[in-house]
Amino acid sequence: MRPVLFRPAAGLVGVLALALVAGCSGASEAARTVTVDTLANPGGDVVALADGSTDADIDRAITNAVGQLPDLIQAAMDQVGVPGLAVAVVHGGETIYSGGFGVKVLGIDDPADEKIDAETVFQIASLSKSISATAVAKAVTEGAISWTRPVIQNLPNFVMSDPYVTTNATVGDYFSHRSGLATGAGDDLEDIGYGRRYILDHLDRQPLAPFRSTYQYSNYGLTVGAEAAAAALGMSWEDAVEKLVYEPIGMTSSSSRYQDFLYQDNRATIHALVDGEFVPRYDRDPDPQSPAGGVSSNVLDLAKWMKVILAQGKLNGADYIDPSALLAATTGQMISGHPTSPTARTSMYGYGFNVGSQASGRTSISHSGAFVLGAATGFQLIPSLDLGIVTLTNAGPQGVPEAVNAEFLDLVQYGHVTRDWVSDFNGALGAYYNPVGDLVGKVRPHNATSAGNASDYIGKYTNDYFGTLSISEHDGDLVAALGPGGGYRVTLDPWDRDTFSFVPTGENAPSGSLSSATFSRTGNSVTSLTMDFFNGQGLGTWNKAIP
Repeated sequence: MRPVLFRPAAGLVGVLALALVAGCSGASEAARTVTVDTLANPGGDVVALADGSTDADIDRAITNAVGQLPDLIQAAMDQVGVPGLAVAVVHGGETIYSGGFGVKVLGIDDPADEKIDAETVFQIASLSKSISATAVAKAVTEGAISWTRPVIQNLPNFVMSDPYVTTNATVGDYFSHRSGLATGAGDDLEDIGYGRRYILDHLDRQPLAPFRSTYQYSNYGLTVGAEAAAAALGMSWEDAVEKLVYEPIGMTSSSSRYQDFLYQDNRATIHALVDGEFVPRYDRDPDPQSPAGGVSSNVLDLAKWMKVILAQGKLNGADYIDPSALLAATTGQMISGHPTSPTARTSMYGYGFNVGSQASGRTSISHSGAFVLGAATGFQLIPSLDLGIVTLTNAGPQGVPEAVNAEFLDLVQYGHVTRDWVSDFNGALGAYYNPVGDLVGKVRPHNATSAGNASDYIGKYTNDYFGTLSISEHDGDLVAALGPGGGYRVTLDPWDRDTFSFVPTGENAPSGSLSSATFSRTGNSVTSLTMDFFNGQGLGTWNKAIP
């Protein structure tokens, strides 16, 4: 049985009349009208579906859109070159469509063995945030935590650079990206190999934007909130989300551990965009930020989860998550995108969910996920239609999941696709691939001064945030080694006197990135090293240790 909330109440269908007047003759044309479905609360009024808004009309519109979905998907994949994709649609408490397209990995001699199906497991990247928010909502339901509890009550040793934020920032503050942590705070530590504990312990070095008044998307901010919930339960996060979400919902192919993903025989390999082609070149272990980006799943499991969200926390008709705990997560808590014009809509973020509105006025709940190293995912829910769609791909951010979801919802609501969503989303996400670093696009000065003797630079350097860095010489090249055990290594190429260039690597360094490493001297002695790629928050200077 469908919740009454998801349908306009009987007898509350209103009509908005728009009269058009013929300019030349002065004679008026017949009035044209746009039907508006109205509810007791005008805030829920929406433009009616193209073919009507009874349950039968809605079911028919969705059925027609599902029938066109495979062709939309194939066209999007062909346009962008995505290797593989899986999709599922839920409506009325049922999974009404699921399927796979393309291959799990390119370059296999017999691609028939690598075809994607609805059971294929993908890394879902930041779609994980919504799964994690669901787990916290369940923990709230059980009374273990609340969205408004300061995390310091469950993480007594956690510290931020502002004592007020340390004391007052709540689970909800971290899940809505309003703690003041900068976008990407801590991601640089993950890139060079550090784990979750080290990263969280060093967030106190990060400068903070104004608390609760700035939205800055932070993987490790959300991870702090999740860790507080897990601590309240006396469990690891990975065990907590399994107990709270995967087991009760029956998400048997889902996990928050990378090793579990690798154990899956039917899994999709990630593909990065290199020189305009998607290639299976990298691995992406997101365990350090598991609550924010470390879930692996398939569309069948995610369909089960979407049905719970659409049912306001009920699972198979029974109480599971307190609707008020879930509503707090799926409604706007923070402005995430200020309009650039008076005609644009404001974007909102809840607790781990994006919240917006369609052109029809219908509220949508969504999230996208992406790894530049090779994954892109997205889901959208329209609660008033009791409708959801999830699309997973095994290629870096290219706009296909978002476009497929938008095209499908266009067909349901308007009977046609309203714009070239594939091109629009593909263009909008192109910035993910922009090379980073202060030397991108530059060439070494033609009158550059030669570097000093290698012995000037060789040695150990210390940094409170990034840890120890060592400079050594190998086969005539200077090599910088940093991260745990010096496992992150880059070659320093001469650029100009005490400035060298290096190529950063990792999730946050797209192909073509190039950065400077500049040694500073006191007198004739090298005393410090600043690596521009790591200096976005002013933390990228290492001081040379005294021998």
